[in-house]
Amino acid sequence: MDRVLIKSQERTAPPAWALWERHLIAKMNEAAPVFEERYTRKDGTFVWRDRWPGIDGSDDGYESYHNWPLFYVLGGSADIHERSRYLWEAVTKQFTEYGQIYREFDAHYDWMHHGESSIYFYYFGLADPYRLRDRARALRFAKFYMGEDPEAQNWDPEKRMIRSPINGSKGPRFVNEWEDWETHRPILAKYPAPFEDIPGVEGPIADWNDDRIYGEILKLLNERQMRGDVPLNLTCTSLITNAYLYTGEDKYKQWVLDYVEAWAERIEANGGICPDNVGPNGIIGELMGGKWWGGYYGWRWPHGFMSIIQPLTISAMNAVLLTGDMSYLDIPRSQLDRMIELGYVKDGALYIPQRRVDAGWTDYRVLRPEYPIQIWYISQDEQDRARLERFPEKETQWNEVLPGRGKGDDIHIAPWYRYIEGKNPDYPIKILEAQWNEVVRRLDIMAHDDGDPQDWDVHHWQQINPVHTEALIQLTCGGPQIIYHGGLLHVRMRYYDVEARRPGLPEDVSALVDFLDDTHTRVTLVNTSPLYPRHLLIQAGAFAEHRFTQVRDLTKGGETIPVNDKHLEVQLAPSGVVRLELGMERYCNKPTYEQPKL
Repeated sequence: MDRVLIKSQERTAPPAWALWERHLIAKMNEAAPVFEERYTRKDGTFVWRDRWPGIDGSDDGYESYHNWPLFYVLGGSADIHERSRYLWEAVTKQFTEYGQIYREFDAHYDWMHHGESSIYFYYFGLADPYRLRDRARALRFAKFYMGEDPEAQNWDPEKRMIRSPINGSKGPRFVNEWEDWETHRPILAKYPAPFEDIPGVEGPIADWNDDRIYGEILKLLNERQMRGDVPLNLTCTSLITNAYLYTGEDKYKQWVLDYVEAWAERIEANGGICPDNVGPNGIIGELMGGKWWGGYYGWRWPHGFMSIIQPLTISAMNAVLLTGDMSYLDIPRSQLDRMIELGYVKDGALYIPQRRVDAGWTDYRVLRPEYPIQIWYISQDEQDRARLERFPEKETQWNEVLPGRGKGDDIHIAPWYRYIEGKNPDYPIKILEAQWNEVVRRLDIMAHDDGDPQDWDVHHWQQINPVHTEALIQLTCGGPQIIYHGGLLHVRMRYYDVEARRPGLPEDVSALVDFLDDTHTRVTLVNTSPLYPRHLLIQAGAFAEHRFTQVRDLTKGGETIPVNDKHLEVQLAPSGVVRLELGMERYCNKPTYEQPKL
């Protein structure tokens, strides 16, 4: 079947947002190689220390370039794409020599950190799914968690559980050794203690830097937390979904659904609250004296609510991607709603408890809008929109475009949501300017970075990486940035350059999604070149999981054309512009990394 082709009928001077998009892309194309050359040797490894002990750190190496292949998918240069692959290999090599990586995957760590490492790798599937080495790795990594690898028996199929919070290519780790946390002790010393009964510790903080106290903590970690499952492990569903997107094999899909449903059953058995620890026999609170709280990266320690809601939301979104069944979103919804019920409004903001301790709920803080907005974005359900109305700061603080960027380049989801609502019309220019200013700030840091690399911590490079993708994802693809600790990309559309036969917006082309609901998306496409025509393909969803039902060309007076395809072609004349209203059926196709024929 021939694809529907839309041709631009109007020519106009490009709007400011269109010029800003292309300028930002062009300057990040220039900045990324300078960043690489400043901080790496000829073989791509970091100019850094000869020794880095413990289990922590490789995630931070990967995080230094994690969004480079995504930048290519959005329209960055092919050079950045190839550099990203070279640097992935270099990080893998360097941290294998340090001792963290084994068989190209972390030997032992938790899924908050595995998730941070893996998003870099997942983006390769979006960039070019036909690299056989990537495909082979994706399937091999999945085996580590499906009981198919003799060295990595992380999975208990009978109990539908991952056998330890610390896991990886060497399998579950049931005992923490003294050197495992050597480089992480100063960081953990800043958080509330993992237990309330650590000998010699009074008050909420335990000094991990004190060898005696550290020894007591290790003993209790090994006794109570290292055997059994935790919600954080649900982030592993992205790794298995990644294998499915390469192959389409049902065994990967079924594994994800089995594991998500196992945790849904545990939540139900625990009275609607997600337990944060399941013992080796599949019993909630088995090693915690019957307490459903207090597990590794759970309700108490170290981050509290974030370590519960993130994996629940990531895994539910993966299940929806694989099935189209929105009921999986009830899993994170239930936890959000319970916390909101326990919360209160103070000083114009919604506060919820972030931690559960023996005395009850504590550590009330402002509820970040990221998770309820992510759920609304997937569902487009009125119940999820109504939940967002419960945030009193929605009409004020949510319109603000803060300077800088978060670790996951994800701090602007609320003002983007307001823009999509039609309540924050200046958002495109503001976010593009903010990301430009952050590029400038980071390059200035790099220009004056005269310290000794031996003194740098493992986060040094990721705090200077000049590539930012949040604005481009939101504005061009009509979706939020991923949930950082291991989520996949969920967007309304992505693009391919027909003439260059590659992913991403063609040279000179800008895009702006300014409206979306359950069945429609509205996008404006602009060719900023007055000299050259451009030809692009729009795909419905990051993984072709959606379908375009029809298209109405608003620049031609609203003629509606049936599409019924997951792709739509657009030809833009020099200085051409089209504004399209796209009818959509969402989550109706089998998701895949496979790319269209161009």
